[in-house]
Amino acid sequence: MRGRQVVSMLAAGLVAACSASNSATDGERASAEEAPLSASAPAAARSVSAATAGSTGIGDPYFPGDGNGGYDATHYGLALAYDPKSRQLGGTATIDAKATQDLSQFNLDLSGFTVRSVTVNGAPAEFSRKGSELTVRTDLKDKAAFKVEVAYAGTPQPVRESSNLGSYGFIPTPDGSFVTCEPNGAKTWFPSNDHPADKATFDFTLTVPEGVTAIANGELAGQPKTTNGKTTFIWREKHPMTTYLATMTTGKFQVRTGTSPGGIPVYAAADPRFRTSLNSLYDQSGKITDYWATVFGPYPFGSTGGVVDDFAAGYALENQTKPIYGGFEPDEGIIAHELAHQWFGNSLSITRWKDLWLNEGFATYAEWLWSEHRGQGTAQQQFNDAYAGATDAIWKYPPGETRPNDLFNASVYTRGGMALHALRLEIGDGKFFPLIKKWAADHRYGNVTTEQFIELAEKTSGKQLDDLFDAWLFKQRKPAKPTSVS
Repeated sequence: MRGRQVVSMLAAGLVAACSASNSATDGERASAEEAPLSASAPAAARSVSAATAGSTGIGDPYFPGDGNGGYDATHYGLALAYDPKSRQLGGTATIDAKATQDLSQFNLDLSGFTVRSVTVNGAPAEFSRKGSELTVRTDLKDKAAFKVEVAYAGTPQPVRESSNLGSYGFIPTPDGSFVTCEPNGAKTWFPSNDHPADKATFDFTLTVPEGVTAIANGELAGQPKTTNGKTTFIWREKHPMTTYLATMTTGKFQVRTGTSPGGIPVYAAADPRFRTSLNSLYDQSGKITDYWATVFGPYPFGSTGGVVDDFAAGYALENQTKPIYGGFEPDEGIIAHELAHQWFGNSLSITRWKDLWLNEGFATYAEWLWSEHRGQGTAQQQFNDAYAGATDAIWKYPPGETRPNDLFNASVYTRGGMALHALRLEIGDGKFFPLIKKWAADHRYGNVTTEQFIELAEKTSGKQLDDLFDAWLFKQRKPAKPTSVS
């Protein structure tokens, strides 16, 4: 992700910054009191054993309320209709999952909306609401596969006025919606296990008024169909995806499709206000994706591209297969950053938010590599500039311990990128670039931690690297400037 300072970047250079919040959204505050068990099931509630109740968080201490325990989601089927005029979103979310313990109840993350019914394996289930938790009563055995369907409707309420980021989640716009969910905004439009540690595949069946385009992740399954003034788009993302990368961006768009020079399908879309950026977005996305495939290994998804929307978000987000740029024409560096995320952040996803530098540091260093590739300044020059220009605040913020109230601090990006260049200087290009490819290959479609990267770096290089990583990722002071391969 690129943060709010994308706006000021147009005048003074981009630094990313956004922030998460565990506080309730506006919609959640309105319904913070616990709702009674739904009448969609018999009124007599079973007693719930604490030992068999899935936890209300997935276990990330940085965001204890995010995600849920007791099950793994494997697939989301979202059949949703959205009307930009009334700002009403409704439909059903069908979640395929597998229990990881005996379950007397489990939770889904959902903010706002009226839940009309819940079924588990086709049978009506009791449910209740509290804040952004939807609790479902059930009787499932450990390792049992199950299917839960939630019918719901209402007006989406994005997370607003979070420090550094502003608004994120499902954001209504005059002609549709701008949907960017990092770090925990998926709950603003569909029930989910809303944490990057639980990835799943997705199907989207999205119905909008005729003339409106609905864009989601993955690829279109056939041509959109229009009936009675409504058009339905079906998108499928067959590769595992974290919930914060899911999108349902809708509105008036000009679209260009084709393939990159290397044969990867490309889908680019731009709001009419940014029509002049469409061809550049299309061309650069294809060209950059092809190049990253030579540096990072084969492209992990079925298509590439991007979306430029007329919403002044002030940031970009690496939505899987379709990065989105909020209210500005992206240059090559930003496109290179967001497309590098398709490997680092999307295919390889963090297990816990404290390791966010594995996403943003890698994508920042990718910008430096793209500049080097284009003959516009070497990675060493970029490193020198970053090292000389870094503020004391960056050195006091160790990026290996990302702070929950300041996730997208400039240190996570810039100092994270500097850490990778310091590693490159220490072990040499002959080991650094094979290391990056192996990192991407070994954990393709999985989840990763900083400890795993350090272990692989030491194994690949044959060097003990604790001091290097400690200095660049974990110390609250400025490291000595590295000079060459030792």
